[in-house]
Amino acid sequence: MARRRAQQGADAGHQGGARAGAAPVRTHENSAAHGSSGRHFRAAGRKALRLKIIAAAVALVVVGAVAVAGFMVMRLQNNVQVGELNLADGASGKVVPVNNSKDALQILILGTDTRDGTNGAYGSSADATGEGHSDVMMLMNISKGNKQVSVVSFPRDLMVPLPACKDPKSGQTFPAQALGQLNTALNNGGPGCTVAAINQLTGLHIDHFMLADFTAVKDLSNVIGGVEVCVDHSVDDVNGSGLVLPAGNSLVQGEQALAFLRTRHSFGDASDIARIQAQQYFLGSMVRKIKSDGTLSDLPKVYNIADAITKNLTIDSGLANIPAMVAIANRLKNVDLAKVAFITAPWVPFPADPNRNILSQPAANELFTALHNGTDLTGGSAAGASTSPSSPASQAPAVPAPSAAAYDKSIQPINVVNATGIPDRTTELTATLQGAGYTDLSQIPENTAATTTIGYGEGFKDVATDVAALFGIPASALVASTGVNGVRLNIGTDFASGTTFGKTALPPDIVASTADQSGKCLTVNPEMYPPN
Repeated sequence: MARRRAQQGADAGHQGGARAGAAPVRTHENSAAHGSSGRHFRAAGRKALRLKIIAAAVALVVVGAVAVAGFMVMRLQNNVQVGELNLADGASGKVVPVNNSKDALQILILGTDTRDGTNGAYGSSADATGEGHSDVMMLMNISKGNKQVSVVSFPRDLMVPLPACKDPKSGQTFPAQALGQLNTALNNGGPGCTVAAINQLTGLHIDHFMLADFTAVKDLSNVIGGVEVCVDHSVDDVNGSGLVLPAGNSLVQGEQALAFLRTRHSFGDASDIARIQAQQYFLGSMVRKIKSDGTLSDLPKVYNIADAITKNLTIDSGLANIPAMVAIANRLKNVDLAKVAFITAPWVPFPADPNRNILSQPAANELFTALHNGTDLTGGSAAGASTSPSSPASQAPAVPAPSAAAYDKSIQPINVVNATGIPDRTTELTATLQGAGYTDLSQIPENTAATTTIGYGEGFKDVATDVAALFGIPASALVASTGVNGVRLNIGTDFASGTTFGKTALPPDIVASTADQSGKCLTVNPEMYPPN
């Protein structure tokens, strides 16, 4: 009975409500009617707490990532020294915008022999103070479609016209020189003067530069774990560069890597050209190593390399940021090694001093034009036959040659105007004109023009027509002009090499090697190390 009354009391309490002062009893049903139970309120609270924790964790990760990225940027920014890209007097501060991710890029890589600071261990500071000389000068061209990369080495003893350069630090202007040694331009205000000199020499436009010293080379070789080299005879240059190698394969890094690049007497004929070949060999092996390791696809590795070498590096402001470095690394990582070409700018001994060099023409102009046009130097479909993309006239039919000239060629005045921006461009063309019988010739420098034209005065249309036919220049290029006495052949950038308009001529065997050529051994100087 007691149990029955307790149950009934409970039922009554449910039906009639709670007694005064007693807590109401909430059943599943009436809790549902009110929308939620006490248990459900507690679960929602835990869920909200978990969301807050997750949000806080995500925020922490984001803040941490931003902090790390900021630290990386600040560290690299603090590592590097930044210099002006172009120090040509009057051109300072003028930078042509370039997209590092997709545009064709020209990057000048310089190695300085300065003995200042930590580099004093490599000789007396009197050997090369300040900026020093640029004993390594390599112009790396990355094509617009990332299909090929070319690396053109310039001999350190190359005699070239040097532009006037203004030192941004001192304000001093270094006068132009009709002929000076290319590696001395670095001392005329910094790497921006070497950029200006090579721009002037080649007619190209350099987008970035990187200037490294001895320590940067050592650090780079260490951070990538060394570079494999092979020599056909043991080397012991302990009293010179310090290079000591057994015959066959070796892994060089640190001091030995630097010695390999510096040695002047160990390879080939002990000339600077032989040293350039050794440097190209080393760079090719390094490219293979970096590609095989997947370094360029690994952002931390790219950062480690950048961190190591930027401590002893001077670069232009357009390159002094992580996005620019990563963009260039991303472009290089997928290039076929067989399309990475190493070239030495064509040269011949300087007549006034056979220990120095000058550019060999027309081969040098042909090379520079091929670089400008994006021609595949390794023998691809564009090699030797690419039409200049900048000239619609190159698509027009050429002027047909007349059966015979009805005039005396030797007395027809022809002015050959160089508007290509490339020194000595007219030399090859005037030689062709002379070979055809035109001897009353003059050569005139002019401001750069994009399009080749042939102006002619009254009574000289037939001469202009024959000159156009000689070079395959289309009829649309002929222009009557009252201000011209005779014929004026104005050579634009669309005709910057060769003697046939619309085609890019290439010097034979211009490519010394490509980066895929492993397994070869460098030839050691037989006079210094006679065969056994």
